[in-house]
Amino acid sequence: MALLSLEQELKSNSYPGRGIVLGRSADGRYAVAAYFIMGRSENSRNRIFVADGDGLRTQAYDESKCSDPSLIIYAPVRVLGNKTIVTNGDQTDTIYEGMDRQFTFEQSLRSRKFEPDAPNYTPRISGIIRCEKDGFNYALSILKSADGNPDSCRRFTFSYENPLAGQGHFIHTYVGDGNPLPSFTGEPKTVGIEGDIDSFTDMLWTSLNADNKISLFVRFIDTADGSTETRIVNRFGDTPKAD
Repeated sequence: MALLSLEQELKSNSYPGRGIVLGRSADGRYAVAAYFIMGRSENSRNRIFVADGDGLRTQAYDESKCSDPSLIIYAPVRVLGNKTIVTNGDQTDTIYEGMDRQFTFEQSLRSRKFEPDAPNYTPRISGIIRCEKDGFNYALSILKSADGNPDSCRRFTFSYENPLAGQGHFIHTYVGDGNPLPSFTGEPKTVGIEGDIDSFTDMLWTSLNADNKISLFVRFIDTADGSTETRIVNRFGDTPKAD
């Protein structure tokens, strides 16, 4: 199966919404995680990514313009032992707390469903990387409405063991722009992972739509010793505006 070009996937979609990429670097050394957010409204665009220990949180860039923090302020990335959790909402905490009580990734998400933002009913997308002594594996999940009907929640989990070098999987919230926004469909897309962390970060950021991109997080995890390198890119800079 031919790998899709992640660059072309992003350039051809003006509004994929929020997206997660998990995979393995081309040299086979690193587990790779990336997460980006986009926004159309002033409230959605008023955000930056901020490092929070070994995790990540969103923060209002201008507090005076933050009209509704409920679905935009959360921790997209948390680390629990050898597990790196990446999501597009506060279900990061749900997964962290569930797995800390010995629930599985899938079991931890049973208490959650799509976002309550009618009429879009934005899917909740989540990913997890588990690093072991003999390698690593990852999984992606999407919780979505039944083709826009909020009476039913559809739950899908995709697991990938012993990922191949230079390959990854990409899942995002929306097929593209629209009103209401059409939810992602099908399996995560199999994409190529190329370059080192800096070239990969630059490719992602420059490929995202210039009008809609907000923030990007990329992490490379060394599978030999668990050490990490992280890059954060914000459209509005790394420091929030003073009151």
